[in-house]
Amino acid sequence: MTIQNPQSPCNAHPARVLLVLSLAPTIGLGIGRFVYSLVLPDMRESLGWSYAAAGFMNTINAAGYLAGALVAARVCARFGLRRSLHVGTLACVFALALSGLSGNFVLLSISRLLIGISAAIVFVAGGAMAATVAQAHPARASLLISLFYAGPGIGILASGLLAPFMLDFFGPGSWWMVWLAMAALSIALLPTLLTNPIEIPAAVSDTAIGRFAVRPVLPYLIGYFLFGAGYIAYMTFMIAFIRDAGGGAAAQSAFWCLIGLSAFAAPWVWRRLLARGQSGASTAIIIAWNALGAVLPLFSQSPAMLAVSALVFGVAFFAVVTATTAFVRFNYPAAQWPSAIAAMTVAFGIGQTLGPIATGLLTDMTGSLASGLGLSASLLAIGGVAAAIQRPLAREDAQD
Repeated sequence: MTIQNPQSPCNAHPARVLLVLSLAPTIGLGIGRFVYSLVLPDMRESLGWSYAAAGFMNTINAAGYLAGALVAARVCARFGLRRSLHVGTLACVFALALSGLSGNFVLLSISRLLIGISAAIVFVAGGAMAATVAQAHPARASLLISLFYAGPGIGILASGLLAPFMLDFFGPGSWWMVWLAMAALSIALLPTLLTNPIEIPAAVSDTAIGRFAVRPVLPYLIGYFLFGAGYIAYMTFMIAFIRDAGGGAAAQSAFWCLIGLSAFAAPWVWRRLLARGQSGASTAIIIAWNALGAVLPLFSQSPAMLAVSALVFGVAFFAVVTATTAFVRFNYPAAQWPSAIAAMTVAFGIGQTLGPIATGLLTDMTGSLASGLGLSASLLAIGGVAAAIQRPLAREDAQD
């Protein structure tokens, strides 16, 4: 008889395993992708950018995310989920450091592109690993998967506590210090992620790439595309919106931290709804909640309304991604999870690519960030309607 080591990865508490895994999207998304919103106003003023140029930086980041999503399934199949996750996270940290080295537009664009590519690979590999760990605990599967997707909330909270006050203390032109501080913070998180091995069944870890049929999930893909376009516009320009309304470092930090805290609370808020994620209904409800959070600042810019907007938006925006992973887990066999998650991420990535630049152009044309936020809320609302049309997949559709 073989006696298993109680400290081995396969016997580790699943919540602990998922929280360790969540450090990858903490670095790749919560810090790598979203801290840009906090430094954007200072970068735009210091470097003389238009709103369209500022939006382009998130567009090229999203284009990188799209490119990463397109190759993620092949990368995971070639190198394995664990190695893809680790290398992708290391690349994100390198790109964060690169962002603080120069104000050159091309170099900054390259660093944002690299963060996008790496974050997508991290997200696909980590999402497949999280779904696999959760599958062994079906009664708690939705809650466990949500813990992985709460990772970006940790990064948003950490950057919100640091970046606004650094910018306020060091003054105009200190954006580069924030990038380097975020790189240092990410480096501090790396040992916990890299030194905790997680066992993944061969059926998922070494999966072959299967053909993904678009037609059976077209409504869901459209909804996810519109969600990508709508949510990223809000996340890109809300700090600038608050700053233009007279909000100082404390107001910006409070708003960003509320988004991070509520995102971390999402697993407990939505767990019952996520457990019924066979169709697009759960996703539609959460996207509609996102739309509500996005539209609230258009009615009032009072601190109370902005706080409610952050809480409502934050508790839902990464829950949509969790719901998508749950939809994949319910409707596809385990061996197809990486390619199915990658296909969903492609639709999401196309939306993210178009959203910031479209919002930036509209803001430049109208001279008002409110118009961009209105577009964001509209896209989210339409995306919720599209997702609501999606029905559970028949077995032959899922295995096409």
